[in-house]
Amino acid sequence: MKRLILTTLLVLPTLIICAQEQVYTLSKCIEIGLENNYSLRITRNEELISKNNATLANAGYLPTLDLNAGYDAQLNSNNSELRGTGEIQKTRNAFDQTANAGLNLNWTIFDGFNISTSYKQLKELERMGETNTRIAIEDFIASMAAEYYNFLQQRLRLDNYYKAVQLSKERLRIVEERYNIGTFSRLDYQQAKVDFNADSAQYMKQQEIVITSRIALNEMMAIDQVYTPIETIEKEIAVNDSLDFVDLWHCTLSNNATLLLAAQNNTLAQLDYKKVLSRNYPYVKFKAGYDYGFNQYGNNTVVRRHAWGGNAGISVGFTLWNGNRRREMRNAKIEIENMKLMHDKLELSLKADLGNLWQAYSNNLQLLALEKTNVITARENHEIAKERYMLGVLSGIEMREAQQSLLEAEERLLAVEYDTKLCEISLMQISGKITGFIK
Repeated sequence: MKRLILTTLLVLPTLIICAQEQVYTLSKCIEIGLENNYSLRITRNEELISKNNATLANAGYLPTLDLNAGYDAQLNSNNSELRGTGEIQKTRNAFDQTANAGLNLNWTIFDGFNISTSYKQLKELERMGETNTRIAIEDFIASMAAEYYNFLQQRLRLDNYYKAVQLSKERLRIVEERYNIGTFSRLDYQQAKVDFNADSAQYMKQQEIVITSRIALNEMMAIDQVYTPIETIEKEIAVNDSLDFVDLWHCTLSNNATLLLAAQNNTLAQLDYKKVLSRNYPYVKFKAGYDYGFNQYGNNTVVRRHAWGGNAGISVGFTLWNGNRRREMRNAKIEIENMKLMHDKLELSLKADLGNLWQAYSNNLQLLALEKTNVITARENHEIAKERYMLGVLSGIEMREAQQSLLEAEERLLAVEYDTKLCEISLMQISGKITGFIK
């Protein structure tokens, strides 16, 4: 009766969860995450900022127009002594007022190609913002795919542990019946009970791991109810065994986002050098304005005055010498060289990473074929052991070994399938093909 209650408690949570589960495919999880994930939304907003910055006005192409106005008031009293007569003239509380308003236009017509280069830099920064968003999206897809298949792996492992519990439960039932009729010893009964409890504890622990992975998936999809149960349409980890190394490397050179970002950094360094060179050219600036002034005097021959008029002018300048220019040019050239070296270093690093991942992928494919054969053999051995155990010609320890051998073979197969899938995901990401998981 106690065993029945325990088994019911183990199975019931799974049944309840299945009744409320939302069924997802990998592509559906990725689509929801791409739309809702908070980190991606922040990255997209940063891309919008770089796009908003890439304007003619921000580069300096457009003139500036300023409107200014002012008002001053003075209250003065004074005593003035005339030189000829010595007469004292007194002025008390003379109230003077001044008001002015002006409209001023300033426009840099030419600045040694500095303005055009600044605009090119802003457009390059806009493209870099798009590349950074792409990198963030590809990282997210890879992480989502890895967690999705981890969840699937943990669910499959839970099924394996559930089968182990059922096998241990059946063995305990057989031993208990034969113990009651005196065929088996109490030691056999106690050992069967210990094995059943151990398998039950392992199953319960695995339930916790499944829930943790499920919460992680919901969090990545930015689902508020992170405890919402999830079920996957896939019932096994399907591995793509048709990848080609040469194709992956060509795609890496042409599509890898981090390599593209390194090339954009190199372009940005070259534009910085052009900005330094622009200081070797003269500049041409234009200004124009219109002003209006009003004065009212408290003690003057003129009571009030109005003045208005416009002005315009062009200024041309050239920096003859600047002690920092040569230093800045040398540093800009060095920065270009550094960007090129970083690009080459990254390319070599990607080639090494691709080679290591390909080796692991190829090796895991071989292991996968081997472990599939092992599982078939372990299942056959378990069936034979079960028949012999039912006939009473096999001990409980030997039966337990056959059961454990089957469970370990299934565990190894599951682990190799997941490791192979991780290699596949990494190869797809490094070659810029990771969006292929969105079908």
